[in-house]
Amino acid sequence: MDRRKLLASGLVTLAAPTLILPSQANAQQPTQLPPAEAPPPPNSQPSYPTGGATGGPAPTYSQDEIVNNVSDFMGVTAEAAGAAVERLFANNGRPTAYIAGEEGSGSFVLGLRYGRGLMYMKDRQPMEVFWQGPSIGWDWGGNASRVFTLCYNLQVPEVIFQRFPGVEGTAYLVGGLGVNYQRAEDVTLAPIRAGVGLRLGANIGYLAYTRKRNLIPF
Repeated sequence: MDRRKLLASGLVTLAAPTLILPSQANAQQPTQLPPAEAPPPPNSQPSYPTGGATGGPAPTYSQDEIVNNVSDFMGVTAEAAGAAVERLFANNGRPTAYIAGEEGSGSFVLGLRYGRGLMYMKDRQPMEVFWQGPSIGWDWGGNASRVFTLCYNLQVPEVIFQRFPGVEGTAYLVGGLGVNYQRAEDVTLAPIRAGVGLRLGANIGYLAYTRKRNLIPF
């Protein structure tokens, strides 16, 4: 009789549901992971900084930096370079970039100009630049020049690639030095030229700055 009661109680125990404590139930629930971030749009384009490599306005060059660079690049005395640079700084302030290069030009009423150089901006790699353009006016002769162009309010290098109209009055003699202005939108260029040759007169025209050399200047 005792053996039957023992077997009956064992069957009742196996048939009874297993009780799970609340703490055990929480431990058995899977861990909830935070939702994954949405991927970027497939056609998103990179944005360029509006100024220097770290954003903001582009850093500028001091007057002493420009005088030393002009003197070294053009092979003129610091006094000669300083006289031209001092006036440019007084009229325009500190440049954000400069272009050091060479060009050739010729004119008999109608003129053409071609050039090539490197553009420098602080915190950026130098960038090759070409320029070419026509001119018309009371102007004749030809010259080969070294050109040091100060760039004002140029915040992004790619903005240089456009047309810059200008009015130029020149009197180039052997070893002469000349300065003129070119403007497009908010950017001003001030080329300083030290030339070899003879060119007299005044003209109006433009220079188109490009990534590659263009034989057709228009």
